[in-house]
Amino acid sequence: MTARANEPHADTPKRRRRGIYILPSLFTTASLFAGFYAIVQSMNGNFEQAPLAIFIAMVLDALDGRVARLTHTESDFGTQYDSLVDMVSFGLAPALVMYQWALSGMGKFGWLAAFIYAAGAGLRLARFNVQTGAADKRYFRGLPSPAAAAMVMGFIWVLHASGIPGREISILALAVTVLAGVLMVSNIRYRSFKDLDLRGRVPFVTILIVPLVFVLVFLDPPQVLFLVSLAYTLSGPVAAALRLVHRVEDKPAEKHGL
Repeated sequence: MTARANEPHADTPKRRRRGIYILPSLFTTASLFAGFYAIVQSMNGNFEQAPLAIFIAMVLDALDGRVARLTHTESDFGTQYDSLVDMVSFGLAPALVMYQWALSGMGKFGWLAAFIYAAGAGLRLARFNVQTGAADKRYFRGLPSPAAAAMVMGFIWVLHASGIPGREISILALAVTVLAGVLMVSNIRYRSFKDLDLRGRVPFVTILIVPLVFVLVFLDPPQVLFLVSLAYTLSGPVAAALRLVHRVEDKPAEKHGL
């Protein structure tokens, strides 16, 4: 008996259904909205809401990947979409907010500094995408773009909350912006904390750290978030300097056969 003409052959592979996974894409889109909202608020001169929106985008960015892995909804589309959204929320948005707050009165130097940050974020994200699976997962190569955005936005948030206009410290703001952009494209290693085992057993006292963190953040969100982001930003260069010092100290010992 011959198979009917309209019946698919047994060996014919099934067509993959086209579409996207809605749940992780919702978190990614929300992160994009937060970045766009920060730009709009900076244009309106609201420099309290703009940094807060970027920090919310950071939380959403951390959640979308975890949701995708937990629900087994990872896809190439989600990866590319997440990278494009990161460029907006952690690349363009912080650069434009900083430009509006402090750099717009510096002429070419101001927008060039903002561009260095935006370009650094784009290059950092592109390098991360092509190195996925090949690099050591315990470390990031270069300052991650969300951490750079946190430092820049925390800097604005703290000083604006203290009543310090950005135009009065434009040179310092320029230095912070350029430093963040350069660190993103540097080869300095930063801990990724992906090797932490959150499923393992820990002492009961460790649980107290969680409410303590929340208390510290809510006591003074601008200062706490800025200090945390600044500490992480400086941890890479400090660790690199210590490794260099140890390497220099070990060379004389090797020459003398010690």
